[in-house]
Amino acid sequence: MRSFAGRDILSLKDFERNEFFRVFEIAEKLEPIARDRQMSDLLRNKILVTAFYQPSTRTRLAHEAAMLRLGGQVTGFSDAKMTRAGDFYQESIKDTVKMLEFYGDVIVMRHFQQGAPHEAAKWASVPIINGGDGWGEHPTQILTDFYTVMREKGRIDGLKWLAVGDMRMRTMHSLAWGLTQFDCPITFVSPPDMSLTPEFKAEIANYGLNYREAEHVEQAIAEADVILVEPVVQPDYTKSRDERTGDVGGTPANYKITRELLGTKAKSDAILLHSLPRMDEIPPDVDITRWSRYWQEAFNGVVMRMALLALVMGKME
Repeated sequence: MRSFAGRDILSLKDFERNEFFRVFEIAEKLEPIARDRQMSDLLRNKILVTAFYQPSTRTRLAHEAAMLRLGGQVTGFSDAKMTRAGDFYQESIKDTVKMLEFYGDVIVMRHFQQGAPHEAAKWASVPIINGGDGWGEHPTQILTDFYTVMREKGRIDGLKWLAVGDMRMRTMHSLAWGLTQFDCPITFVSPPDMSLTPEFKAEIANYGLNYREAEHVEQAIAEADVILVEPVVQPDYTKSRDERTGDVGGTPANYKITRELLGTKAKSDAILLHSLPRMDEIPPDVDITRWSRYWQEAFNGVVMRMALLALVMGKME
C-alpha cells in the first residue's frame, strides 16, 4: 500500500480499496482523543493553513478542530474577498499556494472553481486537501460518511445505499467514486434537471458501480440500509458566495425524508446521513428518531480529518 505521507487528498477516484480501510483504522485509533475532548501532541510542531474561497462551517472548523486536537496550530482565511487573493488583484492559485506553503505544513482548500485544489497541488510543496471544489468533489466528507457507516454497521460491503438530492453536487460525485471500491448497490433519486450527467454515468459504469435511478424516495427507501440526503434547493457552487434573495422555494415531496416515511417504509435499522446544512428535506422531528446519524456524522468529521492530517503529515502509517 502506498504511503500517505506527503500525499495530496484530492479525489476518491485516487483511492485504492485497502487505503479506505487504512484511513478508517487510523481514525478509530484517534477517535478517543476527540470523544474524551482531550489534546494530543502528535502534530505539536505542525501548522494547518485553511484557504477557503467559499463559505464553510463544518469542513473548515472540523479541519481546524482536528489540527488543534492533535496539538498543531492553525492559520488561514475563511473568505478570500478579505485577502489579496480575492480582491482587486485576483491572485492566481499558483501565486497564492506558493506563498501559503511557507506559512504551514499542510493546506486544506475549498474553492468555487472545479479543479482548483488539483491546480494548487501542482505548485505546492506541502500536501493539499480538497475541502470541496465547485461542483467537483468533496472527498473528506464522503470519507467521513463511510467511516460513520463502518462504525454504525461494521461494514460497507453488502449494504444497499439510497442517495437523495442534487446529483450534480460534489458530495454525490465523491460518493459514487468511493462506492466503486465496495460491493454496494446504490439508487440515486433526484429531480430530472439535477440527475447524474451522461458523461459521469459512463465513467462510474466503466468503474463498475452498481447503480440505478428512481423518481421518488418511496420507490427505493424500503430496501436501503444507508440513506444519504443532500438538498435539492442549492446555491450556485461556481460562485464564491451565493446569498439567497427572496423565496428560493422548498423541497418537493419526492425528495423529502419525513418521520412518517421512515416509520412506514424504511428498515428499522437503516441509518440516515446528511452532511448539512439542511433546509426542509429532513424535518427537525426526524432528529430524535432511531434512524438519524447526522450529529454522529458531524463528530466523525473531526475524527476523519484527524486521521487524514496524521497520515499526510507522516505521523502515522
